[in-house]
Amino acid sequence: SYSADWPRFSTEEDEQLDRIPLELVAADQSGMRCEGARCSALTGEVGKHTACGIYDLRPDVCRACMPGGDDCLMARTAHGLPVS
Repeated sequence: SYSADWPRFSTEEDEQLDRIPLELVAADQSGMRCEGARCSALTGEVGKHTACGIYDLRPDVCRACMPGGDDCLMARTAHGLPVS
């Protein structure tokens, strides 16, 4: 995650959201809880190796963010990481 406003829930069914651990959901339940500009489900060190701690349960917006895709490149740029 590169913004406290992302990832936001959008097209998920209630049943999908119910499987995400509550401690990882924002207080207003609009999306994933973030610590600073980092999604609470993100594990590892940005710039070295990261992974989603709830990969199989991740929200639709996260599923749509593919490595090398526009959203990925925007996040990498925001963190000062190479985009090539």
